Order: sequence, then C-alpha cells, then structure tokens
Amino acid sequence: MDIVKTIDLLRSAVQKGRAEGKSIGFVPTMGALHKGHVSLIETAIKKCDVVVVSIFVNPTQFGPNEDLDKYPRDLEGDAKICEQAGADIIFAPDVNEMYPDKIITWVEVEGLTNNLCGKFRPGHFKGVTTVCAKLFNIVCPDTAFFGQKDVQQAIVIKRMVKDLNMPLEIKVCPTMREESGLAISSRNQYLSESEKKEAALIYAALGKCEGMVGEGVSDCSKLTDAMRGVLGKSPNINVEYISIVDIETLEDIDNITSKALVAMAVKIGATRLIDNIIVDTNK
Repeated sequence: MDIVKTIDLLRSAVQKGRAEGKSIGFVPTMGALHKGHVSLIETAIKKCDVVVVSIFVNPTQFGPNEDLDKYPRDLEGDAKICEQAGADIIFAPDVNEMYPDKIITWVEVEGLTNNLCGKFRPGHFKGVTTVCAKLFNIVCPDTAFFGQKDVQQAIVIKRMVKDLNMPLEIKVCPTMREESGLAISSRNQYLSESEKKEAALIYAALGKCEGMVGEGVSDCSKLTDAMRGVLGKSPNINVEYISIVDIETLEDIDNITSKALVAMAVKIGATRLIDNIIVDTNK
C-alpha cells in the first residue's frame, strides 16, 4: 500500500491502474478511521480493482465555532487500518496541497442543503461539495463510497454528480453501529463511557419511530413527539433537530405516505451526533 501526499503523484498512480484496465474505487474520509470506514473500504474492494482512500480534514466544511482544531488526526493509525482492510493507496494531502491559494471557486447544491444539518451548519455543505468535486477531479474514480449515517451529505453529493455530469457512481453503504445501536462515528471518541450509554437513546428514538410507523402511525408530529420522549430520558441530550422529510427533496412533511427520511442531530456535552433511518409506509 502506498501513501501519497501530492496530487501529481496520486494522479500518476491512478493512471497506472487505468492503463492496466483496472477500475478505481474511492473512499473519501477525514481520517480517525473506524469500522464504518472499514466497511466502505471492504465494499469498494469487492467492486473495484484499485481502492484509493483519502485522508484529509477539510477546513472549508467547518464553521468558526466547530471542532476543526481538535478533530482527531492519526495518519499512522489510519494507515494501519487501511492496509489491514486491503486499500491500495492512501491520498493524504496537507491543506496547502488542496488549497494552495485562497479559494474563490465553490461548488454549491441549492435546496437540498437548506434543511436538516444545513440549517444549523451554514456553509458546511458548500465546503463538502467543493472538496468532493476537487477530490473526484483528482482521483477520477469509477465509484465513490459514502455511508448512510451522513445521509444528507450522500444525497447532496449524488445530486452534484448528476447535475455536473461527473462520470462516476455514488454508492451509499449501510450505517455501522455499536452493539448499543449507536452509529459509529469519529466523533464518538469525544464521548465518555457514560455519555456513550446515553447516546444509545438516539437509535432507540429512531427505533420507536420505526415501530410506530409499522403500526400505522403516519402523523409526523406524533412521531416526532414520541422520539423526543425517548431522548428526554437523558437530561444531557440536547436536541438540535428531529425531522421527518421527503426522501428526495429533504423538505419537511406532515404525514408519511411512502418512503421518508427520519433524521436527527443532538448534542451530548459539546459533541454533536447525527443519525437517521428510512421508513416506508408501504412495507
């Protein structure tokens, strides 16, 4: 496995694979790798001949009061995980390699970024779409792999790829979870053991919603109140949002009539956690 830190070297390595008729899979990450990332790498290996994993903490997707400076960084540990998982290349550029000049060109997806996390993290998705567009141009993958936990990100990236006619497929893979149901996330490192137990209420709340939908409840206000009730069992969980939205437009809905996305963001202490499920009244 190679660790590459410059765009030119990465392009050369990928072009070598292309010349040999190999397909290219890409797993974009910010490092602090965990079982969720490993599952993406393993899925990529099954589908593609060469798998590139990027490790880059992208400053343009962090707000002024967010955790850019303390975001966990461990390239050595991440490299071991990538090698054990079977990745072929790590692309680990520094900030100056990705943004050598003040950035004045942005890629922005409208509409889909107005609700959910976009409402509470202004500018976040503009940073995500811009860095992903740059990475896609650098790596030129056949398929890029994203996790369902960051569902709004995945939907936004899919739309960007479609609208800009980018020649790649976006594959969204299932959320990996702890035994408690807590979605595996790099930010779980910030939680104490007691906070992790409280964080398990997030998935319990989503499960409550799923169960009610299965019993025929479609009123979103009733479902949202029920989820707030579950989360309210912990005084340390502060709800940022609980939303039930159209799966395609990400706009709030009053009643579930078919597929819908149930998503939430909460804070436990200073740690922000997100999770989601998809429900379907037709099942």
